[in-house]
Amino acid sequence: MQLILELKPLTSDDLSSVLEIDKACFGGLWTLSGYQREIDSPNSDLIGMFSTQPAAKLLGIGCFWSILEEAHITLVAVHPQYQRQGFGQVLVYSLLVTAMRRGLERATLEVRASNQTAISLYQKFGFKTAGRRRRYYQDNDEDALILWLSGLQSPQIQENLTNWQQNMTQRLLKSGMWLKVDA
Repeated sequence: MQLILELKPLTSDDLSSVLEIDKACFGGLWTLSGYQREIDSPNSDLIGMFSTQPAAKLLGIGCFWSILEEAHITLVAVHPQYQRQGFGQVLVYSLLVTAMRRGLERATLEVRASNQTAISLYQKFGFKTAGRRRRYYQDNDEDALILWLSGLQSPQIQENLTNWQQNMTQRLLKSGMWLKVDA
């Protein structure tokens, strides 16, 4: 049986599953009301990645805030059971496409300086280190790297997104998965 992955905006009906992923990945970073604010805000895009067979299940989430011409990526999380399958790449791709469709010019985010897996993922999409926030993470005073991607509306980034989509689709198909993205 082929696994179908579907990317779509999250709704209030998805919140219990969102909190489950938040707890598994971040130890409870955001609350139910915090995620509801993201869903309700016209300046926030909260996207879920679902498997649709055998039963619908939320596998990952991604979010960004639209601030002026910038997509500030606030989180990308894949349930630990489904990590290392390319799903983080699918979520970052989806966030960038959504930001591009909104007409945003650039994307930025903070990432733990020690999180080489995430840093490597963002670098695949062309993010560059723009700075460091000292002692940014309250749980252990770890620094955050500020990553930046400019030119979301440029032909080069749009071409890169097309190439990334083709590569992701081929990788998923080889693993017996199909990707469906809501417009």
